[in-house]
Amino acid sequence: MATTSREIRLKSRPTGLPEAANFELATVELPDPGPGEVLVRNAWMSVDPYMRGRMYDRPSYVPPFQIGQALQGGAVGQVVKSNDPKFQEGDWVESMNGWREAYVAAGAALNKVPATGVPPQAFLGILGMPGMTAYTSFHRIGEPKAGDVVFVSGAAGAVGSAVCQIAKLRGCTVVASAGSDEKLAWLKSVGVDAGVNYKKGNLLENVRAAAPKGIDIYFDNVGGEHLEVALEVARPFARFIECGMISIYNDKEPAPGPRNMSYIVGKRIKMQGFIVSDFIDMREQFFTEMGGWVRDGKIKSEETVENGVENAPKAFLNLFSGGNTGKMLVKLG
Repeated sequence: MATTSREIRLKSRPTGLPEAANFELATVELPDPGPGEVLVRNAWMSVDPYMRGRMYDRPSYVPPFQIGQALQGGAVGQVVKSNDPKFQEGDWVESMNGWREAYVAAGAALNKVPATGVPPQAFLGILGMPGMTAYTSFHRIGEPKAGDVVFVSGAAGAVGSAVCQIAKLRGCTVVASAGSDEKLAWLKSVGVDAGVNYKKGNLLENVRAAAPKGIDIYFDNVGGEHLEVALEVARPFARFIECGMISIYNDKEPAPGPRNMSYIVGKRIKMQGFIVSDFIDMREQFFTEMGGWVRDGKIKSEETVENGVENAPKAFLNLFSGGNTGKMLVKLG
């Protein structure tokens, strides 16, 4: 018997900031699973800033989304029917088949969600790609030492908030930048030492006041002016972890680069970009240590939730206006 599912497709490629008109809602009929396949009904899906890059028709580390086809992204759901002996009805699984209510896929393309006692959607956030992004890059590129001063931009997001808390557990002083006083209040409640509202006053002056001795590690989610400020206040041998540059993702023309790039030489700064799969060898370490921190309440996470697959574009667009604290999720089931 066929299963009905709704999905979000890319209707047109955005120019500048995406709009609701770039997406369309479609209904499809799914067949029963064939040999080695399973039918999954999603309960939660993720929207993430990197998805904006997949809306361009250009080569990248992941293929671009295709016009008229359902978008892709992280999702967790439950097995409804299985023709793969590794999966039973009711099993929770993780996939890249988000932006849809249900799907049929080969069992080999799915991962069982570990039975850890945390809610399943945590594997899209603090125990999923955002958490692993924060954990692996902060340790491998940042090389933190107790006493380091860490500056985090986009600090109230899923990745940034995890970095802030990991840095505190490693004995660092943390300066966080976010776009509202409410977000900064939450960050201070989880241990951040100083906060800067980038929408108020002069960013450079405010960061200097928050980190008067300079910074040793910059975790960059924003790029643009934040990167220029970080270069200005960096101490010798600072490490810059280049995770994202959301401030320029929707620019129609290339934005000017930081005017003070020469500091990279004089201050002997290490600046490295990455994608999370570069550090796949740290996966088990991440699950062991981060999982323990989460279970013990040493790391906390926030979620911003939209309901229904029809609101997935709204959730995605809100990422670019600071409409989320913590992980932005869409609840499907």
